[in-house]
Amino acid sequence: MVETPRIETRRLILRPLALSDAAAIQRHFNNWNVIKTLATVVPWPYPEDGAESFIKRELDKIAAGEESYQWVLVLRTGDGEAIGNVNFRPRADGRKGNRGFWLAEPYWNRGLMTEAIAAVNDFAFLTLGLDHFHVCNAQSNVASRRVKQKTGAEFVGFVELPHHNGESRAEKWEVTRETWLRDRPTT
Repeated sequence: MVETPRIETRRLILRPLALSDAAAIQRHFNNWNVIKTLATVVPWPYPEDGAESFIKRELDKIAAGEESYQWVLVLRTGDGEAIGNVNFRPRADGRKGNRGFWLAEPYWNRGLMTEAIAAVNDFAFLTLGLDHFHVCNAQSNVASRRVKQKTGAEFVGFVELPHHNGESRAEKWEVTRETWLRDRPTT
């Protein structure tokens, strides 16, 4: 079974997703501003048991041997509540790419997701030893694009991927070990 490691950054703790995170995820994720540029595999309207169902499904996949790393983001100075999620599937071969993320709206525009993704990139390249992986975002999702640009992703083209806002054009990015190790920020 794959074990998602705990990762600490300057302002965040990335810890493994747990069923006890359901209430916080339900509260923060059930928000059109968070959901609208996500792929339609996420249900909308978000069901009352959406977070609990998501967590159980993902933990079951991991228990069954799927290589999937699921982190919740927690502020180091906070109360331990999950404020976002990063998932990483290094061997995934789908149109959505290998990594996805979301952050609760009250925490936007603080650089928190960039900080989290930098830590996940270190894990992918320094711990797992990957050479590269792919990530995607809705073309209109400027914030997601900026996180990718700040964390070493290189634009490689477009893919068709339906999103809740009706958009189907997604940007595809590649993150390579060589570029990340050369350009990664030092702390």
